[in-house]
Amino acid sequence: MTALTRRASLVAALLPFASAWAAPALARSGPDSFAPLVKRVMPSVVNIGVTETVAGGDPLAHLPPEIRRQFRERFRQRREQVTGVGSGFIIDPSGYIVTNNHVVGTADAILVVLSDGTELPARRVGTDDLTDIALIKVAAPRALPAATWGDSKAVEVGDWVIAAGNPFGLGGSVSAGIVSALGRDIQAGVFDDFLQIDAPINPGNSGGPLFNMEGQVVGVNSAIYSPTGGSVGIGFAIPAELVSRIVNELRVNGRIERGWLGVSVTEVPLSTRGPAGVGIAALDRNGPAVRAGLRQGDVVTTLNGQAIESTRHMIKVIALTLPGNAVRITIRRQGKDFEVSVPVGRRPKPEEN
Repeated sequence: MTALTRRASLVAALLPFASAWAAPALARSGPDSFAPLVKRVMPSVVNIGVTETVAGGDPLAHLPPEIRRQFRERFRQRREQVTGVGSGFIIDPSGYIVTNNHVVGTADAILVVLSDGTELPARRVGTDDLTDIALIKVAAPRALPAATWGDSKAVEVGDWVIAAGNPFGLGGSVSAGIVSALGRDIQAGVFDDFLQIDAPINPGNSGGPLFNMEGQVVGVNSAIYSPTGGSVGIGFAIPAELVSRIVNELRVNGRIERGWLGVSVTEVPLSTRGPAGVGIAALDRNGPAVRAGLRQGDVVTTLNGQAIESTRHMIKVIALTLPGNAVRITIRRQGKDFEVSVPVGRRPKPEEN
């Protein structure tokens, strides 16, 4: 991962004094040990090694030399070269595993290492680049231990959490911390709604689970902010509420159907000539917008009657519109406003763009 990549509660509730004689405030204490919880959840956590065609450089240069050697030796037996490591977790005993799209999305081969050391090749079931979620599958030799989803909407700032995964390729590791903030937008995508955590996560933790104190997955560790490349206590996890919905659709359909207009957009600030909006900077010649008559330089001011004031807002609305449905767009062109109905197309896969 780059500096900003692709990945019981301890709430000190100070009660107000009713009087000078009021009892001192009480706080819920943290666990004496995380060991019982870790023993219960770690069998569902997996390490992931991937190979893909790369040009130049050493993709494993950030790993310690000994760990780098171990991973290369493991793949050398298969006449392959490891080019990346990450984490994941089992969600079904039959072998379905959740991870990040940036871990496996472009991999030529995927190797999953279970907690007992068993190595299994995996195939991609489906990926979603906009949420950075991927679902992979191994041919399970037996029923595998699976994690359970928790309610990420119930997570509060200050809650204890445990991050599990494969930091720096070291293998199954855990770290503990608290939720630092909710709803973080780190400009990684239009669906940013991250849980910020201070539990240390590092390169290789991507795709690993974030557990609550009940041993349920409340997030998928996906990104860090770091000037050094390692943990500085600012990590980000995708909420389980979003992940579980994406995974269910990937499991059924193998992809996420997202709307697409075929335009590149840019911010247009409020001015004396009209309200703020989103400008059409370029159009795909085969896209729905061209066929509907939109032009470069047009400014979108409303979408389905709702004011549009940012590119992120517009992209999100279109992405959530099922292909085949139409949207009503108000266009400002040469000082005049008019409405256009645009049938929404299917967003191409990255390799189709």
